[in-house]
Amino acid sequence: MINSTRLLLTLMLSLPLIAQAGQMYVFKDKSGQFLLTNKVDGKTKPSESKFQHFDQKVQVTYYPDTNVHEYKDWGASKASVLPSFAKNKDAFDDLIQAAATRHGVDAGLMKAIMHTESSFNPNARSPVGAQGLMQLMPATAQRFGVTNAWDPAQNIEGSAKYLKYLTKRFSGKKENILAGYNAGEGNVDKYGGIPPFKETQNYVVKVLGRYDQLYRQLGSRSVSGSYSANTYKVISPSSSSNNRLIVSSSGRNSSGRASTVSSSGGSSSAYTKSAFNSLR
Repeated sequence: MINSTRLLLTLMLSLPLIAQAGQMYVFKDKSGQFLLTNKVDGKTKPSESKFQHFDQKVQVTYYPDTNVHEYKDWGASKASVLPSFAKNKDAFDDLIQAAATRHGVDAGLMKAIMHTESSFNPNARSPVGAQGLMQLMPATAQRFGVTNAWDPAQNIEGSAKYLKYLTKRFSGKKENILAGYNAGEGNVDKYGGIPPFKETQNYVVKVLGRYDQLYRQLGSRSVSGSYSANTYKVISPSSSSNNRLIVSSSGRNSSGRASTVSSSGGSSSAYTKSAFNSLR
């Protein structure tokens, strides 16, 4: 996950409103900073004058179910987990198996997703707002009846329902199921398969690798399809000590909470979310 010390998040809206803002677009400036916005001019550049220096479009369309961000390994091997949550590695197996059986999905794939997404941390939150063990975006949680994404049982149940839906939509093809889980099903439709986002390509490889090497024995219920971990090219992300994501979205901040935050473009009135914890 993106290291929180490398990321300053300036939010123009609270997270739930961002999730409901529709299609979001990402632009990059020459210094390597990013702008996430749905306020665009012809889908080619930001419409706000103060963001015109973000002139390079990054081809990620953020739908309400999109959880695209960089995933790092938890240690030297695929089996590694964060030390603080090592005790949880098998703690949720009964919940996983029960939910997988109810909804006809692969329990091993679910555990591989959990390992990759949260390292078995039920309080994990991704840089773009996904929550809990299976990292459900707020819109996805609501869609599948999850009222408390921090509750392990609800989180796992909602994820199983979502995977059942993705399995049917993508005819059981694991690569597309995982790409949809990460990038949003709209992006899989848009590109006819795994989107060309290095984060999503990396994610698919990591999950399938863990599934194949660690969790396949948990049993495949209904998900089918073959794959080769060597099929995908993973592009290592460039690191920058001053990476920053600025979020700009149309609409109002219903919370009414605003503060002045410093940015390279001067000060701006924005909702700040200090609880945007990265998973690493």
